[in-house]
Amino acid sequence: MCLGIPGKIVSISGEDPLYRVGKIDFGGIRKEISLAYVPEAEVGNYVIVHAGFAISVIDEQEANEVFQYLKEMEEVQG
Repeated sequence: MCLGIPGKIVSISGEDPLYRVGKIDFGGIRKEISLAYVPEAEVGNYVIVHAGFAISVIDEQEANEVFQYLKEMEEVQG
């Protein structure tokens, strides 16, 4: 099973679509992630990230739903 985590793009560097890198905010933790699979992604978009790559762009509502599910899972485990 794969698990993709949503994050918000806060900055993008690189011009070539294959080498664009986004700084992604995961609730306060920021990581550099490849945007090669989502050339349409822009600063402010939410993306699903798996294994260092953004694999799809999602809207803010969908990202918030995933955040809520993750929070509920954490509460069940705690």
